[in-house]
Amino acid sequence: MNDSHNPSAVDELDQAMRVSQVLKSPKLLTRECLAGVVTALALIPEVISFSVIAGVDPKVSLIASIVLCLTLSILGGRPAMVSAAAGSVALVIGPMVHAHGVEYILPTVILGGMVQILFGLSGLSRMMRYIPRSVMIGFVNALGILIFFAQVPHVWGQSNLVWVMFAVTLLIVLLLPRILKTVPSPLIAIIVVTAVALLMGYRMPNVGDEGPMSAGLPGFTHLLVPLNWQTLQIIWPTALSVAFVGLMESLLTAKLVDDLTDTPSSKRRESWGLGVGNILAGFYGGIAGCAMIGQTIVNVELGKARSRVSTVAAAVVLLLLVTTLSKLLAQIPMVVLAGIMMVVAVKTVNWHSLQPATLKRMPWSETLIMVLTVAITVWTSNLALGVLAGAVVAMILFARRIAHVIHAERAVSEGGDSVRYTVHGPLFFASSNDLFEHFDYAHDPKRVIIDLTHAQIWDASTVAALDGIEYRYLRYGAQVTIEGLDGRSSDFHSKLSGNLG
Repeated sequence: MNDSHNPSAVDELDQAMRVSQVLKSPKLLTRECLAGVVTALALIPEVISFSVIAGVDPKVSLIASIVLCLTLSILGGRPAMVSAAAGSVALVIGPMVHAHGVEYILPTVILGGMVQILFGLSGLSRMMRYIPRSVMIGFVNALGILIFFAQVPHVWGQSNLVWVMFAVTLLIVLLLPRILKTVPSPLIAIIVVTAVALLMGYRMPNVGDEGPMSAGLPGFTHLLVPLNWQTLQIIWPTALSVAFVGLMESLLTAKLVDDLTDTPSSKRRESWGLGVGNILAGFYGGIAGCAMIGQTIVNVELGKARSRVSTVAAAVVLLLLVTTLSKLLAQIPMVVLAGIMMVVAVKTVNWHSLQPATLKRMPWSETLIMVLTVAITVWTSNLALGVLAGAVVAMILFARRIAHVIHAERAVSEGGDSVRYTVHGPLFFASSNDLFEHFDYAHDPKRVIIDLTHAQIWDASTVAALDGIEYRYLRYGAQVTIEGLDGRSSDFHSKLSGNLG
């Protein structure tokens, strides 16, 4: 990520050049478009299942996904990342819909989108840099588990024919790339398995069984509730959850794609672009979304897409599939899509982080944070909740660890009339509480010098702690002098010292 240089003209020019290069190269254009086709097909069953969770018509979620995917292709800050109606957002919206009705979705999505726009424009997306690596690994591993087990019902307990088609899918997806690299192997798998099912007359669970696939487009969403205080009371908790769950999942996915492709992205642009996309999806579709990490992995890893062309292609193909090609779409067997997503799930997991040698070298706190993130995410099926819990625990453990790294060297002068304490380490609310214990108040001489050349004051708690140390020495008639403060610490200390009660 590099918002530090305010991803401005340089990044946008680079992305425009990349799109231009794709459009001028038949080989690259074919690769990007084929990746988009596979991505669109991989989106459909997941989006339909999420619409059931949210309590809305599957067609509504599919249209919202088209709007989101196309909008973020243009406005988003991470090329090749796929955004659509997502499960994490559906989990948040679902309870409100069941309690108050679908008519409250539109104002909720609009308010959530406005929060995301403000988040992006204010630069708060930089806060993602505080997500530790162990939380990020836990996020990725949990996602792999969720994706894998979400596909299991489409295979486990099914007929022998489904298992045969599942094996065919895996063979094509895993082995074909060794022979044919120009066409994504998942697309070949979908074509082969669907063709066999149709030509041989085999009846297997298909996309049409997941939800109605009627052709045509819905109209614009109408506001059916009054914009008053009562409506605001109903929607604001859900709107904030939609905003922050969507932001967290999108920005973490963007960071993952940055690492996979070794290219930067604008988290700020992605944040406000997501807000605009959700508002547009609310007016034409009716439900919010965010980045879809499984489908993004399909696009970036399996399809080798690298530009905005791939996600534009995915949006266009998805539009064709839910309109003119809806009957053909309904015939695609679920087992082939499940097989592809299982391969994606296995590729998503960071297996290196789970190797015994890695776990042995890793500090126990890092392993604990990763396991906690995975456990909460899998238990709640909520990626944002798992990441939030992991980040909070990481901060607590970090504060606890560095709270005990400060130490003070005590040196009494030759005449014994003064003592100097040279403090080393960061002074903030946790470590400054330990600072009290480093002084010998009852036995020190009447002149005490506290040297902070090798330390810095970071908060008001430290100033209060230094005032408390001076007060203790005053009880023994000793005078305290503080030396070695840098400019910022000196200003901070002089402004607050004696005024904290």
